[in-house]
Amino acid sequence: MENKVQLLQPLTHIAFIMDGNGRWAKKRGLPRYLGHKEGCERIIEVFDLCKEYGVKVCSFYAFSTENWNRPKDEIRHLFNYLEAFFKREIDHLMRDGVRVVISGDMSRLPVKTQNTCKKAIEQTKNNTNYVMNICLNYGSRDEIVHASKEIATEVKEGSLKIDDITEELFSNHLYTKGLPDVDLMIRTSGEERLSNYLLWQNAYSEFVFTPVHWPDFKRDAFEDALKEYNNRQRRFGGLK
Repeated sequence: MENKVQLLQPLTHIAFIMDGNGRWAKKRGLPRYLGHKEGCERIIEVFDLCKEYGVKVCSFYAFSTENWNRPKDEIRHLFNYLEAFFKREIDHLMRDGVRVVISGDMSRLPVKTQNTCKKAIEQTKNNTNYVMNICLNYGSRDEIVHASKEIATEVKEGSLKIDDITEELFSNHLYTKGLPDVDLMIRTSGEERLSNYLLWQNAYSEFVFTPVHWPDFKRDAFEDALKEYNNRQRRFGGLK
């Protein structure tokens, strides 16, 4: 493809905060839930762009632990769109060797949504080319507390010694167990905060904040983010 961005440094894992769906809808005189519907359409398009650039892992912040405070009707529509997304795209994901991961506490989700997610996880569990990580009922503080409780239980039961606790061991108790740390975190719609998203995994990632609303986040906006990433010097606390 002509004028394709040439990545100047490794890029294995991109995390997205898909913000601005409601504002996108309001701007067009539409109900907020139709913004979420359009946002779900964008997930597979952006994921395919990531694959085109050799990105192996993509994380999408679909629903946070704080989003339960939103109107019930909006929440219901969002889960319906996510269920439809998996049913519509599962063949696409299987064809490309994509493994689906759900990060978050699924126990609070509607049973129908839980079953749809579990089916997608089961169908794709042996795929090894790419990973699509959907963060659903996810909050990073909740994740860290959950991991701490698991580790504390193992210590209490005697199967783990305190001196055995390392960063690697802690990472293996997170919802994202086995996934690499985030290299690039992109948030759409102009907000410049992490909103309790992958705090541990984003420790040394590069942040790009774009004013583009998520439903409008297409190739041009994605490649602009890659160009910005190219201009960053990733030192990981050292010197270059």
